[in-house]
Amino acid sequence: MSSRAWDVSRVVAVAPPACIAADDCSRHGCLYCEQMIKDRPHRLDLIYFRSPLFFVTFCTRDRTKIPSLHLARDALESYGRLGVLNFNVAVGRYVIMPDHVHLFVRGDPGFVLSKWVSGLKRAMSLAVEKHRLWQPGFFDHVLRSAESYSEKWHYVRENPVRAELVDDAAKWPYQGEVVLIDRA
Repeated sequence: MSSRAWDVSRVVAVAPPACIAADDCSRHGCLYCEQMIKDRPHRLDLIYFRSPLFFVTFCTRDRTKIPSLHLARDALESYGRLGVLNFNVAVGRYVIMPDHVHLFVRGDPGFVLSKWVSGLKRAMSLAVEKHRLWQPGFFDHVLRSAESYSEKWHYVRENPVRAELVDDAAKWPYQGEVVLIDRA
């Protein structure tokens, strides 16, 4: 993790393909169109950035409870450790709530966030033995500063307190940090 400042002018975004307005994109083989979720903003296909820090949230289907928060936490941490060792992907801080997950993740320039999140969801579903646990898609935000990271973490860390699950965020056992990421 470099300590130099990010040059936002180097961010280049590629717009979604023109066929997103078409009724059927099977003639293109366009996965972007085939996987669109109704009433969600369109994702950019690629974002070129040296090593962006993503804030990610994904929720259970119909906000059902995760069957075992303990097993879900173990799966997330295992997936995170394997990511560091095998794929140069770092999971920073995370909080697992009864019906959703917040985390920070950073990958190398070839990192594809959507594939990574799909793999994590699959690993957590298998660990808790609940198929179709997660709603399709996820929410993400690229953090651009250490201040933004700090603000997001403070908000996320306090979720269990706001939900009245604990009286002090430090007492929530389903949070942690796989790899220290000290800035955006």
